[in-house]
Amino acid sequence: MHSLVVFSGNSNPELAGKVCRHIGIKLGEAQVKRFSDGEIQVEISENVRGKDVFVIQSTCAPVNDHLVELLLMLDAFKRSSAKRISAVVPYYGYARQDKKVAPRVPISAKLVADLITVAGADRVITMDLHAGQIQGFFDVPVDNLFAAPVLLDYIKRTMSNDTVIVSPDAGGVERARAFAKRLHTQLAIIDKRRQAPNIAEAMHVVGDVEGRVAVILDDMVDTAGTLTEGAKALREHGAVEIHACCAHAVLSGPAVERISESEIKTLVVTDTNPLKENAKQCDKIRVLSVAKLLAEAIHRSHTGSSVSSLFV
Repeated sequence: MHSLVVFSGNSNPELAGKVCRHIGIKLGEAQVKRFSDGEIQVEISENVRGKDVFVIQSTCAPVNDHLVELLLMLDAFKRSSAKRISAVVPYYGYARQDKKVAPRVPISAKLVADLITVAGADRVITMDLHAGQIQGFFDVPVDNLFAAPVLLDYIKRTMSNDTVIVSPDAGGVERARAFAKRLHTQLAIIDKRRQAPNIAEAMHVVGDVEGRVAVILDDMVDTAGTLTEGAKALREHGAVEIHACCAHAVLSGPAVERISESEIKTLVVTDTNPLKENAKQCDKIRVLSVAKLLAEAIHRSHTGSSVSSLFV
């Protein structure tokens, strides 16, 4: 097998370091800096000719900077004669624009997929895509990992037997149902009507949450409008305690303030995105690491083993 090397951009070096420690290798040396006008400058500081290269880079805020960093790093490895290049994108940005919902709008998730492929990625490893069909936007193999094992373990360890798993909208029902089945508990759904981007209003709760501990399950939390409105609706329908779990902590705009002032007792997220300073200071937010999961997926991809068996 060709030797395995792992590199990171500036989006989440802490996660990349943890992944390398789990694999048992050093993080590859690369310089990702800025010219004085803001242009990104990339220089790989070690030989990668004939090697199996993995680039860990979430497209978290500032999204466009981190996306361009990823593209330039992929191009650099391609031009350095790497044998195979895998883009490891724990949080895949622009995924919410995955279909044409109105006239004259882009399908941004497809465009970003094309950019990553053209830049040089031979394979993509990502986590909890906003919509599963985004895998089909790529012309290279995609491994869509799930934070479910990490989140399920946490829920089993900390929640009581009267827990009900709640989907914050109709689109998340399949994910919530899978969790409820694994936990042998009930499922509820929040009927949400979105009036504008990043503005959501929870209207009704489908299912019995009265007197129970409700756990809202979502793939990401951005401005936390959906989450906090959902928590409010659950409280009005009799839930005695409300928690939330999500894979990607985007937490932009007023998110942290909303969570702090909401009915939510704890928000459990993973480290696919690094927490901003105000989020680190919020005592309601708990962070679980997916480094071991990513490390195992990278190792299996490198050795040709089954990645899907991680979730059987």
